[in-house]
Amino acid sequence: MNKGKMQTYIPLLPSLGERSKEFVDIMRRLSRCLSRCRLGNRQPVIAKFRDKVCSALNRPQATQALEFSFAVNVILDYLTIGWKIRVKGGVVQIASPPVDDMDPTDYKDFIRQGHLTDRNAQLAEKSVVQFIRKMERRTLTPKGWHSIFSLMRDGAALSKELTGIANVSDRKEQLRRLAEMISPYIELVTEDARCPHTGLQLRDVWRYLRHTWVNAYNSIPGRSMLLLIRDAAAENHPVIGIAALGNAVAQQKKRDEWIGWDQDAFVQRVLREPSREYGLWILESLDRLIDALYVDDLFRDRICQLIDVDHPTDRAVERLQRESERAIKRHRLYPRAANHKARQRHSTEKVNWEEQARTNLFRSKRCKTLARLLRIRQVFQKNGLRSGSKEELDKALGSSAFRNALGQLVRMVKAEHVGIDMMDIVVCGSVAPYNVLLGGKLVCMLLCSPEVVKSYARRYGQRASVIASSMKGSPVIRPPHLVLLSTTSLYGVGSSQYNRVKIPCERIGGASGEHVEYLELGTSVGYGTYHFSGVSAEIAQKLVERRQSGRQVNSIFGEGANPRIRKLREAFDRVGLPSNEMLQHGNPRVVYGIALARNFRETLLGFARRPSYYFPLPNDKERTRQVGDYWRERWLLGRIGRPGILEEVANHTLAHPIAHGARVILPRNGEDMRLGFDYE
Repeated sequence: MNKGKMQTYIPLLPSLGERSKEFVDIMRRLSRCLSRCRLGNRQPVIAKFRDKVCSALNRPQATQALEFSFAVNVILDYLTIGWKIRVKGGVVQIASPPVDDMDPTDYKDFIRQGHLTDRNAQLAEKSVVQFIRKMERRTLTPKGWHSIFSLMRDGAALSKELTGIANVSDRKEQLRRLAEMISPYIELVTEDARCPHTGLQLRDVWRYLRHTWVNAYNSIPGRSMLLLIRDAAAENHPVIGIAALGNAVAQQKKRDEWIGWDQDAFVQRVLREPSREYGLWILESLDRLIDALYVDDLFRDRICQLIDVDHPTDRAVERLQRESERAIKRHRLYPRAANHKARQRHSTEKVNWEEQARTNLFRSKRCKTLARLLRIRQVFQKNGLRSGSKEELDKALGSSAFRNALGQLVRMVKAEHVGIDMMDIVVCGSVAPYNVLLGGKLVCMLLCSPEVVKSYARRYGQRASVIASSMKGSPVIRPPHLVLLSTTSLYGVGSSQYNRVKIPCERIGGASGEHVEYLELGTSVGYGTYHFSGVSAEIAQKLVERRQSGRQVNSIFGEGANPRIRKLREAFDRVGLPSNEMLQHGNPRVVYGIALARNFRETLLGFARRPSYYFPLPNDKERTRQVGDYWRERWLLGRIGRPGILEEVANHTLAHPIAHGARVILPRNGEDMRLGFDYE
């Protein structure tokens, strides 16, 4: 929102029957209480209202009571992240916070506290408390007696050594000694892997340290890679930081514009330079997408015929659309979830993909996809694009229908690559005491290492794509070329961690004059579900399960948007809240893109089959070492000379009682702990 601009309030009229008046009364009392609070003091007030509403949640409740609890809780979720509330004319209204009018530090702190509220609720859960205590308790392993503290570096000892280095006058000698003091390397966290120095399970180590983040821990669905950054220079190789790569989000406007996936951007690109190469790419892409669909059952059932594929008609497209609707209705009534959940696991060797393709879910998806592709082919043929010549393309581009169909094709090509050739950085940061030494920037830089690219290729290079294989009815193994990373800041005011992270390629064995950097692409619109508490998600799940006509949302792999979004959206619809508006959290985030290959755009659009990486892939561990060398020179050396830094490092001690920033602090007796690292 621009300064001085009037805020837009969203009216909320939930369908709560006889409890509608009670809902308005509660919101009116809440509005009055919050009007007397400063921004930073709202959380205790919100927490008290939530406790009252949730006190009966563990007892069996009528559906209307669940709907009431859901409506109240989601409003409280919005207030937790700074939204305003008022009751006007008996109608509850909410408005997003005036971000541009707020001091960036105050706004960041407020959003941080909102994250902490959900995180601390998670840390109070019995299972989480048991896990934390188990990790902190010394256990006899094949490597001796160890706990998570064995993998934390003592800041007092480190500070003492760094003080000596800071006092050395010769820069080369300083860098030599720093290399002996901090020596980072990458360790991939696999399913059952154990730390070779302590015997602890790596996945448990990663999870424990993730609980020190400012936001709640959630498992990562789909393709993912968990990484530990370890320090070979100290006993037990303590953890410097953690990271995770996950499936890239399907829709991110700023990113897509930068890549060329955005419909308007791609059409403008072709308009500037129409060529035979573009024309052939368009037709070949369309053919490839159609060939990627299993159609035997559709031909057998006369839903579609070969002539319909070669020369589509309106009737053929409409038949496919109707069959898609019928199949998805059958799926919702009889989801056969177990058949699909088995496909989410690591092994796909024994899957009968043809049987999977014939399930109602994938029959619906195949019909819907084929209908779209045939509609595109129909438009192309009507506008004369048949051989792909420059002349045909130039003429066809004069049609708005053709340009729109071309944009749709680009989006479908994007779907082939977004889950294969790029990943999102979903977790990235360092733990104490390394975070004081700008270890977060080291973790950022190491994610660009060829070692990560090759680990990703090894992990997924021989694995069949579940969705693509289920659509084709046979195994589809796509070579994974990790050419792009993308991420967002936790807050809308940018990220100090990603700021100015730029690696000269010549330092990592690449070409002079080139570099890999965290490039700021713009600001997102603030859409998603991060602002909804676990309580709201739990109630939404219960509401969904009570549907009378079958479970609409089944958490089945392949159903589309992530289950959390779909469950919340359906719950909003059920209680009469506007789902599109409710998913706009109003906390814009800065979007970053990190190109790992020179031809990343061509790779992601399907023009190039082989990436041209900035950093050479051979000798990948040596490249990781070179990244560490550059980090010490660019960031660490100057950092240790700044006043107060080494004193702060020394505060993270492993002497008893342990006061170390990498330790998870559990809430005690209802205390709301305001600790946690956000690495921003």
